[in-house]
Amino acid sequence: MGTLEYVMWHILGYAAIPAIILAGFLAVAAVCIGILSVSKDKQID
Repeated sequence: MGTLEYVMWHILGYAAIPAIILAGFLAVAAVCIGILSVSKDKQID
């Protein structure tokens, strides 16, 4: 059981790194798109 647990934690750890990076990238992209759309709307008005 210890080896299985060890392998599981390694898989979770290695899967979490790209997931965190992608989530951060998507969050930054969403914020930037929101800021650009708001600023664009203000310029049009």
